[in-house]
Amino acid sequence: MATEVKVPTLGESITEATLGEWLKQPGDAVAADEPIASLETDKVSVEVPSPVAGTMGEHKAEVGDTVEVDAVIATIEAGDAAPKEAAKAPPEAKSGGAEKAKPEQAGQQAPAGDGVEAAALSPSVRRAILEHGVDPATVKGTGKDGRITKEDVLAAAGSKDEAKPAPAPAPAPAPSAGGERKEERVRMTRLRQTIAKRLKSAQNEAALLTTFNDVDMTAVIEARTKYKELFEKKHGVRLGFMGFFVKAACMALKDVPAVNAQIDGEEIVYHDYADISVAVSAPQGLVVPVIRSADQMSVAQVEKTIGDFGKRAKSGDLKMDEMKGGTFTISNGGVFGSLMSTPIVNPPQAAVLGLHRIEDRPVVRNGEIVIRPMMYLALTYDHRLIDGREAVTFLVALKNAIEDPTRILIDL
Repeated sequence: MATEVKVPTLGESITEATLGEWLKQPGDAVAADEPIASLETDKVSVEVPSPVAGTMGEHKAEVGDTVEVDAVIATIEAGDAAPKEAAKAPPEAKSGGAEKAKPEQAGQQAPAGDGVEAAALSPSVRRAILEHGVDPATVKGTGKDGRITKEDVLAAAGSKDEAKPAPAPAPAPAPSAGGERKEERVRMTRLRQTIAKRLKSAQNEAALLTTFNDVDMTAVIEARTKYKELFEKKHGVRLGFMGFFVKAACMALKDVPAVNAQIDGEEIVYHDYADISVAVSAPQGLVVPVIRSADQMSVAQVEKTIGDFGKRAKSGDLKMDEMKGGTFTISNGGVFGSLMSTPIVNPPQAAVLGLHRIEDRPVVRNGEIVIRPMMYLALTYDHRLIDGREAVTFLVALKNAIEDPTRILIDL
């Protein structure tokens, strides 16, 4: 008897998703609660678990299809999977020189064999394995409990490319009239489509304006240098810059509550808490998980939360509930080398803070030109709600707290 596999509930207001990848093929053995497919929603990738143990039956949807909640996408047949001829090692593999997979096979679903469990591989890792044609059995995992990470796959792919003998130089082709020009069309992921719609909506609806300031990072750098070893030993997490900026932003938001508010119809909603959204880079695009009640957290708690978000964003394990809400956003483009930018507000929030790279610049202190590690700050805000005076006041309060971190300790 076959058991239907349905699209699970995806979260509040999310009624459909895109089928991103089949993790099990018809005939494969499936354990109860083992992921069999990966869905792409507006915010995150979601794995669909098997409701029962058995054998993978029919796929009732194709990769790329839009599927609604509760729609049947597959069936699970009762009983164990029959042995497959394909699972046997080919004669070439038994000899000393195993041949590489043929090019036309590189894009097919790779079976997880030789002791590598498919369930232990995240969607991003499986995608990387398929893209680079890497045998997961040859990859040494460096993740938790020996799990293979995307970085492990990329490293193995690089080693494989280096091991290939240099091809003999081919004869130079006859020059064409216009040169060879290629194009590639790739379907936008649901996440990228949602990002595009939301950012364009923000530009169309909000009166966006950006104001700038700079901050001397000397005091924060000295504090990190002095206490980073003790901090990591006590809290088990590295002391970064984001902990300081999140706490400084929470203080500034209390001083200027309009920056932490939002417009709802003809009303302004003020929040007496600070749920800080932090932009995190993920394989499928930028995601923005939320640090709930960041104003009530210590610097160590903030750093632990951000570190956890970063790891799970890369592995695709962030939950949709973790990206809902948020009253204010901090985006750190400095980690990519950005000198200055004008970030876009994440609706329905009223403002976003952009951080940038730290670089030594000449500044005047006490009538003398000195070199200081400086960072540009950018606050983009909705001018319908926030006046220029309030935006500047917020940035100055943030600047003062970073340049004198003692203010964060004593809430000044």
